[in-house]
Amino acid sequence: MDEKLERAKERAWREVAAIDAAHAAAELDDAGWHAAMAALVVPAYLAAPTAEGGSGHSGTAEDWEYSRGIVAAGIAGETFLDVGCANGLLMESVHRWTGSEPFGLELSPELAGLARRRNPQWADRIFVGNALGWEPPRRFDTVRTGLEYVPGQQRRALVTHLLERIVTPGGRLVIGKFNEQVERRSLEEEVASWGFRVAGRAERPQRGEPRIAYRAFWIARVQSS
Repeated sequence: MDEKLERAKERAWREVAAIDAAHAAAELDDAGWHAAMAALVVPAYLAAPTAEGGSGHSGTAEDWEYSRGIVAAGIAGETFLDVGCANGLLMESVHRWTGSEPFGLELSPELAGLARRRNPQWADRIFVGNALGWEPPRRFDTVRTGLEYVPGQQRRALVTHLLERIVTPGGRLVIGKFNEQVERRSLEEEVASWGFRVAGRAERPQRGEPRIAYRAFWIARVQSS
């Protein structure tokens, strides 16, 4: 295993792998998996000295624009929901990039509280809940998520739930941004194997590690006739 490459994809890859292994071995149930992941990321996000750090980004503000900016390519319509919104920075960024009206969903009450304090004008748009099973007060034209927000065997269910219950008919589900080796579109291929048709994609090379790309892709929810 190339540890430098794994770290370029995910800084806490060892810890995440250990949590996933414990869940696969039934040493952690679903609630335990989420609690372990929260214990890994929430304190770090809350203690971060920068807005970017409070949203899981270790680089500069300019690096944030470069890496997360690919999400803008998948935005369509007037409303945008960021699943796993952390401190709300991506909500702010998408609003600035596209003019979409932002909303957020966050599993951690502490991070949701931080997002509301940072964006009091949108405080009533930031919800607390687990995306898998969350019933929204409305639907959204574009929903963005990461598949790493649930255990591996629940990823398909997450995509299905978001498309069927949260994305408006004719809207989009954006998956990303994520880091992946350039040679193969493994995550996109996995999602396509579940029967979902990928409608578009965007990517940029990672700075400092040319073997890794920043990627996002999206699925359109077909509007019923």
